[in-house]
Order: sequence, then C-alpha cells, then structure tokens
Amino acid sequence: MNSDSTPDLLIENGSMLTPGGWSEGGYLSILDGKIAEIGRHPAPLELHRSAGQVLSAEGMAVLPGLINAHTHLSQTFMRGLSAGRSLQGWLTEIIWPLQDAMSLEELKLAAMLGLVENLHSGVTHVIDHQKITKTLDFSLAVCAAAESCGMRLTLARAWSDKGAIAENPEHILNELGTLFEQQRYNPLIKISSGPLTPGRVTARTLQQTHALAQSYGGGTHLHVSETRDEVKMTLDETGLRPIAWLDSLGVLDPDTQLVHAVWLDDDEIRLVQERQALVVHCPVSNAVLASGMAPIYQMQQAGIPIFLGTDGPASNDNQDSFENMKMALCVARLRQLDASHISPRQVIGMATGGKTLVSGQPADLILVNLNNVNAAPVQDIDSALVLCCHACDVDTVIVNGKVLMLQKHVLGLDEQALILECEKVIKGKRNGKDQ
Repeated sequence: MNSDSTPDLLIENGSMLTPGGWSEGGYLSILDGKIAEIGRHPAPLELHRSAGQVLSAEGMAVLPGLINAHTHLSQTFMRGLSAGRSLQGWLTEIIWPLQDAMSLEELKLAAMLGLVENLHSGVTHVIDHQKITKTLDFSLAVCAAAESCGMRLTLARAWSDKGAIAENPEHILNELGTLFEQQRYNPLIKISSGPLTPGRVTARTLQQTHALAQSYGGGTHLHVSETRDEVKMTLDETGLRPIAWLDSLGVLDPDTQLVHAVWLDDDEIRLVQERQALVVHCPVSNAVLASGMAPIYQMQQAGIPIFLGTDGPASNDNQDSFENMKMALCVARLRQLDASHISPRQVIGMATGGKTLVSGQPADLILVNLNNVNAAPVQDIDSALVLCCHACDVDTVIVNGKVLMLQKHVLGLDEQALILECEKVIKGKRNGKDQ
C-alpha cells in the first residue's frame, strides 16, 4: 500500500483465509474497494489511527464472500410448497401457475427479501435464474433490488422457445441484448443467457443466445440433467444425452454453467472436463425433490470446477449457504459411502469460487463468528465453518469495500418493515383465493 494512502477500512485480530491457509491474529486493510494489504501480525499503529473504520474480528473467521451460484429469487414468495411432489409435478401444479400470477410489485418485494436472506448467509454474489419475464421491467426490477442492496448479481434471464410457454426467438434475443447493453458498464451487475433446460429450447436459439452472451463477456446458465426424465426427454428427441447435445451445438465451453448435473455418465463427465465447463451443485434442492445425488467425487477427480447453489426457496426451502455447504459434504460422502471423501476446505472452495484473501482483489468478504455454542471450542476452522456454523453466525458482509451488513444488521434497510410488507402481500393473496 502506498505510504500516502490511508485505508477506508481496517479489519484486525481475525483468522483470515489466505493462499497459505488460515492466518490468525493479523489484519486486512481495504482501499478503494479492494484488499490493499494483509498482515500476519497486529496492524501498525499508524495504519490503525488513519483508517476510516476499524472492525475487530476477534473470534471470527474472515474469508471471501460466498457465491450463491444458482437461485430463483422470485420463489422467496413460494416457500414450503414442494409438498412431496416430484420436480415435474411441482413445476406444473405449483410453480408455473404462481409465476404466471406474480405481479411486478410482488417480484420486487420477493427479490429484495431473497437478496437480504442471501446477505445474512454471507453471500456477496447471487446468480439469479430469473424466470418471470413478462416484460423487461421484471428483469430490471431484480437488478434494481441488487443495486439497492449493494450486492453483486448475475441475472441469467430465463427463456424457452419450445413448449406451452414458448417465447419468440427474436424477442428473446432482443431482450437479452437490451439487458446486456444496459448493464455492460455496471461493476456489480452482469447478465447471462438463461435457457431453462435442453428439452425446452431449440438448437438455433440456444446457439444464437450463447454467441450473443459471449460477445458481451457473458455466458449461458441452464438446468441440465436434473432428473432421469429430463435426460430421457433429450435422448428421445435428439438421440444424444444432454451434455453431448450441447457439445454438438458448440455451446459447451468455459462460458457454460451446468446447473444440477445430477445424472451425468462417465462420458459426459469427461466431455464437461474437456470443454472446461462449470457445474453448479444444488444438494439441498436435489434432496428435497428427490432428484438424485450428483457424482461430485467423479467430477472432482476429473478436475471440473464446481460451485454451490441453494436453488430457489420453493425447493430448498431457504437460501442458507452454510446448510448447503454441509449438505454438499454429506451427500458426496454418502454417495461414495466414503467418509474420507471431500474435505471441508474443498467445500469452502466450492462456496467461494475457489478464492482466498489476496491483495489487489475486490474486497468482497465476510466475518463469521466462531465464538458460539455451535462451533466452540474450535479445533479446526474449516470444519467449524462447514459442519458447525449456520447463516445466523455471519456477523459482517462487505462488498466492493462497502460494509453492507454489520453485527448481523443489514445497513440502510428496515428489515422488519420489509418482512411485514411481504407477509401482508401473501396474506392478501391467500384471503383473495379463499374468497
């Protein structure tokens, strides 16, 4: 750090996740939205005095912010409605009708509530597979909610050009193009193409949207092989399994995010690795809907990058990334019947996108209280975070150098008023239905 520069924020006395492992009792300074300096010893007195704000992380783990790599924020208003249904029954009987009935104002509230829930879970970057696309305003409302919260957002604008709710391909491309143009210079918000599943899109539109996204530095984010029925559907229609079909179209590459990927065979795993695509694992949602257990061990052995997503609150039924981390570890070990498979540190890597705290990187980080009855006495920080802690143990969230949550309170927002407003809307809809 330049000697003439004074940090905007100084964090001291925490256990910090650095490339070399956990560094205890040191300090971290933030300047102009980036990590400026990390020290393995107490902060110099001059640095301490000049800092704009000083936070004590004593008894806390300091680590990169978590990424919720797949959710549906609109489903914040649809919790607790899986009701023992399979994926297809859940979609056709519950989710699609509710999505069709959701108003713009309701989506704004649902998105805000969902983003605040993610903040409380230590998430600094949300990837929202945005399914309600009646008008462009619905997608822009989610972007505006994220800007209001100060969070990073990747909005994967969902689309389907085949089936009962198909959109015109030209409309899909035009709306995606508008979103990319409007957000192209936004440092916190990115856009992706969000085809729903291989079975609900045509080859040509998939290729066109992927090319459009790549021209703006984006990519494609889609559900793939979540259930055996979905795999069979693609096989019946194309003669290929989903991953092979995507590859045949030229849309399986490093800019492709494959969500769920529960029913991949060995050939598909090899293909994903060769094309350097990324898998988003949603263990809690897959368990709730009984979709299956993804072959995480095989993917890891192949060197496939794996991120974690909670999926939407209608199938999870929350967005607790700590619960999701523990489930990821448990499901992976259970599938292999091997308690030595997958370490807590590997799971933390999935949840943070493989990041550690490094000088010069954007200051997106969280402070997690380890001094609680769930985790104490701490004998291993990785295990404490993955196996012991919960979302409620997240104390502070910082995005781009700005403190968004401090001592469990989201700044600049009346959370209770937001909750009451959301409850009022849902109660009104229930009463209207009853009448």
